[in-house]
Amino acid sequence: MNRHLHIVCLDTPWPADYGGAIDMLFRIKALYEEGVKIHLHYFSYNARGNPNELNQFCESIHIYKRKKVHRGFSFRLPYIVSSRINSSLIENLNRDNYPILLEGVHCTGILPSIKADNRKIVIRLHNDESAYYRHLARTEKSWFKKIYFLNESRLLQKYQHSLPNNLPYACITTADTLLFKEKYGLHHSFFLPAFTPYQQVNGMEGQGSFCLYHGNLSVPENEKAATWLLEKVFSKIKVPFVVAGKNPSKKLETLAHLYLHTCIVANPSDTEINDLIQKAHINILPSFSDTGIKIKLLHALFEGRHCVVNEAMVQGTGLEAACHIGANADAFAAIIMQLHHLPYAEEETKLRKRLLGDLYNTASNARQLIQYLY
Repeated sequence: MNRHLHIVCLDTPWPADYGGAIDMLFRIKALYEEGVKIHLHYFSYNARGNPNELNQFCESIHIYKRKKVHRGFSFRLPYIVSSRINSSLIENLNRDNYPILLEGVHCTGILPSIKADNRKIVIRLHNDESAYYRHLARTEKSWFKKIYFLNESRLLQKYQHSLPNNLPYACITTADTLLFKEKYGLHHSFFLPAFTPYQQVNGMEGQGSFCLYHGNLSVPENEKAATWLLEKVFSKIKVPFVVAGKNPSKKLETLAHLYLHTCIVANPSDTEINDLIQKAHINILPSFSDTGIKIKLLHALFEGRHCVVNEAMVQGTGLEAACHIGANADAFAAIIMQLHHLPYAEEETKLRKRLLGDLYNTASNARQLIQYLY
C-alpha cells in the first residue's frame, strides 16, 4: 500500500543543529523507514540553504520563502504564523488528498485554506509558543525586541485559543499535552516524544575528568545559562569546567578564561560534542525556560554520565529520577562536589534504560503517529 504524506516544516530540517530541527529531521527519517512516501515542504531562511541530504528521504521537496516583516506583519496574527501563509504552499497541498503533518503552530495559518473533506491533518506542537515568547521577552536586553516578543506572546495566546479543536495535536511533553487540553481546549492533544538520533543508553561507567555545559551559545538563553554557571557556580568551586557550543560571544569567551579551571570550546563538530558529553563526568544543564523539552538533556542522558539540572529543565518530562536537581547556584555547587569523586555506576544506566528506552524509540513513535495520519 502506497502511503503518501505532506510534511510542512517551519524551517529547513537540515542541518539538525538545534532541538526543533533534530525533532523534525528524525521524524522524517523514521516515517521514511516505515515506508511513508514523504512530500516535504519547508520555509528557507536564516541562510540555512537548500540541502541535498533531504532528497534521500523524500519523494518531492518544495521550498518557500518566509515573508519579511514588512510583508508578513499583522495586528491579528502572530508574525511566526502570518509570515508562513503562502499561496504556492496552499496550492500544492490542495492538489491531492494526502494526509498533512504541520510542524509547529507556525505552519497552521494555512488551515482555513486547505481542502479538508475527510482529510487527515495532524499538528506537531513544539511547545507553548506564547509562554516561550514571554520568556524571550524576559531575557532580552533590547527594548525594541522585548516589546516585539511581548506582543508576539500576546497574539500567540489569542491565536492558540482559536485553533480548531477537532484536529489531533502531537505534544512534545506530557505537561504540554495537559496544558493544550485544559488551557486551550484542544481535546485531541496527545503525547508524542521528541524524535532524536539517540536510541541506546551509552553512558560509560566509572570516572570522567571534567564538568560540561553544551548548547548553541548564540541563543541568549544558553549564553545566560553558561554565564550563570561560570559566575555563580564555578567561581566558587575549583572543578574543571568546559563550556562548548556554537558561536560564543567575545564576552562569554573572556569570562570562560578568567579562571584556570574553566575553558570554552567554540563551534565543535557533532562528533566533538558527542565525545565531550561521553568523556565528561558531570553534564550540567540549567534552563531558564520550562517550555517544551530540551534535546540536549536527552543527548546527555543517552550518552553521558551524571546529569545536574534545575527544575525548569526536567519539568513535565518524566526524567526527574535520572537527574540530580538543584534549586540554585549553591545547590548546584554542592551537588557537583558530591558527584565529583562518585563513579557513574551500572545502576544508573539501568534506570535510564527503563525511563528512556521505550519512550524515545523513534520507530514505535513513528508508528503511533501513522495511526493518526491514516
